Amino acid sequence: MALAIFDLDNTLLAGDSDHAWGEFLVEQGLVNRATYKQANDKFYQDYLHGTLDIYAYQTFALEPLTRFEPEQLVQLHQQFMQLKIAPIMLSKAIDLLAQHRQAGDFLLIITATNRFVTGPIAELLGVDDILATEPEVIDGRYTGNLIGTPCFQEGKVVRLNQWLDDHDHDLSGSYFYSDSRNDIPLLERVDHPVAVDADAALAEHALAQGWSLISLR
Repeated sequence: MALAIFDLDNTLLAGDSDHAWGEFLVEQGLVNRATYKQANDKFYQDYLHGTLDIYAYQTFALEPLTRFEPEQLVQLHQQFMQLKIAPIMLSKAIDLLAQHRQAGDFLLIITATNRFVTGPIAELLGVDDILATEPEVIDGRYTGNLIGTPCFQEGKVVRLNQWLDDHDHDLSGSYFYSDSRNDIPLLERVDHPVAVDADAALAEHALAQGWSLISLR
């Protein structure tokens, strides 16, 4: 059994679930339309350019979760899945997951996006486990704080190593699929790095390293 690791946003999805959640909040009138959208877009551009301050972004992204009861968040997420996630699901990504599943591989999503947003998406995709940035929850309510290392850039390596320490898996024969320059640290650590619809920086690096480049679009 090999470990097949997948980035989520712009890899298994034809879009970014984190940015889409912010857009959803704006469209539903749950945050200030002008200021929240501007900040959400700016953070996303920082991410694409490899300059994101992950802690500043998580402070921004997690604050709205503190305003709602758990039951309200469940309902909002169900709407979000229908309006924002269903349209960016990729049939080729579903096929790729199925190929690894049929090969007996262990399917693991590793994403910088927080678990509130991504947990139900991972469940829908039928993967075996997910590593995501972890928001703190106390007495059923989100506090706006993080737990542990954000699952971003080198943090993905840290989180994966912690996960490997607690599970009966290793990186022998492992795969990692990603679109982003932010994931080069983890791509360099697996046996089979695959650039998926890669950004310009990752595409250049992948070509130089002789990595596989594919498209799921």
